[in-house]
Amino acid sequence: MAQSRPGPSPLRPVPRPRLYEQLVGRLVAHIEDSGLQPGQRLPTERDLARRLGVSRASVAQAVVALEVQGVVSVRHGDGIYLLRMVDRRESVQELVKRRQQLPDILEAREAIEVKITALAAERRTEADLRAIEAALDLMEQEVAAGEHGFDGDMAFHSAVTTAAHNDVLAGLMELLATAIAETRRESLSQPGRPPKSLAGHRRIAEAIRMGDPNAATRAARRHIQLVADVALLKWGEDGNDR
Repeated sequence: MAQSRPGPSPLRPVPRPRLYEQLVGRLVAHIEDSGLQPGQRLPTERDLARRLGVSRASVAQAVVALEVQGVVSVRHGDGIYLLRMVDRRESVQELVKRRQQLPDILEAREAIEVKITALAAERRTEADLRAIEAALDLMEQEVAAGEHGFDGDMAFHSAVTTAAHNDVLAGLMELLATAIAETRRESLSQPGRPPKSLAGHRRIAEAIRMGDPNAATRAARRHIQLVADVALLKWGEDGNDR
């Protein structure tokens, strides 16, 4: 009796169309086919890139997509670990949905955070300034350690929101907290992004410290433009997939 041939490996070269979807799907399929369990480590980004036939940067962004969904955890200097099992179709659908919503979330962030920053420059107290500086110090320590600086980033924006002393705007930020956190994680995962984000935060903090709402507005808008420059919105464009 003839034996059936094994199916193709999930970690095989990926054609260019809809690369961002296919990479996420292939990684989830690999998790399923290899029998990985939560707590176990995936292959390195370098190994995944070689087996998939794409750039390491593309693999890194696919890993970020799974990290945002809570499927994997990327531990600096240690590797990629599986947190939970996920259905391949569900994961890809979630990625597509997030890609479609991302421009709207970024527009909302600009509308709300720019105003919050301007108000913070007008209303900040000495206690507010100390909280902002502490958040900057935290992010600087994280970035210096080779991390993304996510906790410091969150603390900074929280401190600036508090300094605006507007409960309604603070409530809107809380309402959008999960979606905004995803855009921050997405942005900070871009190669070379954490130091640039920290520098943007420092410009915002300086404008708030000087009590200059116009400078704060410019710094905040410039920062949002940096956040909006993420690979998820570029996947599929010529020259960005490999």
